[in-house]
Amino acid sequence: MNRFLAVIPARYGSSRFEGKPLVDIFGKPMIRHVWERASSSFDHCVVATDDKRIEDAARAFGATVIMTSSAHRSGTERCNETRIKAEELFGISFDTVINIQGDEPFIHTSQLELIKSCFDDNATQIATLVKPFENGEDIFNENSPKVVRAVNGNALYFSRSVIPFLRGTDKNDWQNSHRFFKHIGLYGYRADVLSRICELPAGELERCESLEQLRWLENGYTIRSAVTDCQSHAIDTPADLELVLKEYSHLFENKR
Repeated sequence: MNRFLAVIPARYGSSRFEGKPLVDIFGKPMIRHVWERASSSFDHCVVATDDKRIEDAARAFGATVIMTSSAHRSGTERCNETRIKAEELFGISFDTVINIQGDEPFIHTSQLELIKSCFDDNATQIATLVKPFENGEDIFNENSPKVVRAVNGNALYFSRSVIPFLRGTDKNDWQNSHRFFKHIGLYGYRADVLSRICELPAGELERCESLEQLRWLENGYTIRSAVTDCQSHAIDTPADLELVLKEYSHLFENKR
């Protein structure tokens, strides 16, 4: 039986939206929405933070909190420290760690179940989700990384540029001529793989694209990708928050 640990990394500091894990969304801090959804899919779910304000808020609604170093280069490194401390806390060893973004308060539980299913295959080292771009979405938006996949579902490359390049096709027609995939920032790692990739230095491709997952590909690790049709709503800025509040307000109107 695969023993999963769900980790929700949460930082208070953000250049675009300071304190966003604690922003109120329909009467609850954002981090609570994420934790409640994650807890419905995982027996062991923890909030990982280096900030006392987030720790206090998360403990207040019943979450297990693990305090981590403020010196980590990435959420991946925070997840690995969390795994080590969680194994001591729970007294068990975890086979797989799922890194759940703390800024997606309405993540679909079907997406959590989907990434778990990737590890039914013992060959899976790292897993993530991808989603086809919909009509009207901007495939040229560099803040929405693109993915190309092998026939077996493994990711071949991630880029902020549009990939693949459609030679001989006018760029205005690209979206109607090919099924482009965008990356959904939900990750799963075998515990031993997570430990090893945290020791890797930044790679050349990673420095070019500013995409951490390219470090793993450069070093020969495989990333299994599963296709979801569920729309994700990450909150990176106050403007994102306003859009999400408008879109989901109907779900909470009768609860106010």
